[in-house]
Amino acid sequence: MSARSLRVLVAGGGIAGQALAFWLTRGGHQVTVAERFPALRATGAQVDLRGQGIEAVRRMGLLDAVRDRLVDEAGVAFVDSRGRAKATIMANTSGRGRQTLTSEYEIMRGDLVRILHDATKDDTDYRFDRSVDGFEQDEHRVVARFSDGSTGEFDLLVGADGQGSRLRQAILPPGTDPYWRVGIHMAYWFVPRIASDSNIRDTYMATGGRQIMRRSHNPAETQAYFVLREQSAEASAIHRQPVEQQQEFWARRFRDAGWQTRRFVDGMKDSPFFYSQEVAQVRIGRWCSGRVVLAGDAAHCASPYSGMGVSGGLAGAYVLAGEINRRPDDLPAALTNYESTLRPFVDRIQGEVNPRLLRLGLPMTRRAIVAFQTATAVACRLHIPELVARFATEDRGGDWQLPD
Repeated sequence: MSARSLRVLVAGGGIAGQALAFWLTRGGHQVTVAERFPALRATGAQVDLRGQGIEAVRRMGLLDAVRDRLVDEAGVAFVDSRGRAKATIMANTSGRGRQTLTSEYEIMRGDLVRILHDATKDDTDYRFDRSVDGFEQDEHRVVARFSDGSTGEFDLLVGADGQGSRLRQAILPPGTDPYWRVGIHMAYWFVPRIASDSNIRDTYMATGGRQIMRRSHNPAETQAYFVLREQSAEASAIHRQPVEQQQEFWARRFRDAGWQTRRFVDGMKDSPFFYSQEVAQVRIGRWCSGRVVLAGDAAHCASPYSGMGVSGGLAGAYVLAGEINRRPDDLPAALTNYESTLRPFVDRIQGEVNPRLLRLGLPMTRRAIVAFQTATAVACRLHIPELVARFATEDRGGDWQLPD
């Protein structure tokens, strides 16, 4: 327990926000979480835990709960237009080395959100259907303005409101672009599962820098992913348009892609979940300003291709709460230590996203697709991915360890 109980407002009830509430309430602080959705947003596609994220969940005492909800995904297959596997990379379940394309800790985002909520709901004041629309601060307090017209006074305001964070925009200098873009876009949704959908994730490549992924997470549902390599104003703007326009854009771009495109496009409109985004990292010089600090994707989104988005958010919440719990009477020092401790880890996981390698996985021509599949098939026959993963000395994020 800390020497002083702080009033902390967390904007955003996602994974990072709830993990932060978990550690702060156990430090004796009064935590309020403001979530703009009217209920717990326990939706989303499949996520994974790796390295430091697994350790963070273990320290929370929630690893068994996570294990009980894991998705059965045994590996990744690269398939042709008939669905035939040209190469398959299996998950590394040896318990040592590096995770492959599939982690041994694959879980649906909604399940992880519910696990964290069950662990925090008794100690945290959750306020749904309410966002933080603005704030004023001085050296002693932060006064937050909520979307329902009310206000509240707090010692600290944490922006855990995701990649498109509004609080981040409020503390950055005008005109700052926080995004590092790689020219890749992604959409995902659910369709009914069919008999041929297995526990191996299928990845199909089409010309024009297009990729389709299928992964199944329960007996009734399958996840469909469309990935597009394109640098255009239309592609960057589509994610802010109404869902109907987004779906029309993706259907138009993938109309002639082949394989199971028709099945996935037909299932778009009836899906209980649809999300479209530009693949980007959040790279900013500072994560705090006075008594306002950023956490999770709002501070350091590493992008889906890092494989460390969720793990980075869990590790960051652990470090931020740990510094606050150690120095509740000196928040400037706590926030400075948070940045200096976590920044090397964030730089590492962001730096591991190589645009050239991403483009190799999204070839433009039929010849490049055949070359990729041939090289991957040879590597799999020689067990190279398996050996590299098992005998690697570090997982993603390097040798950086969670502090005690």
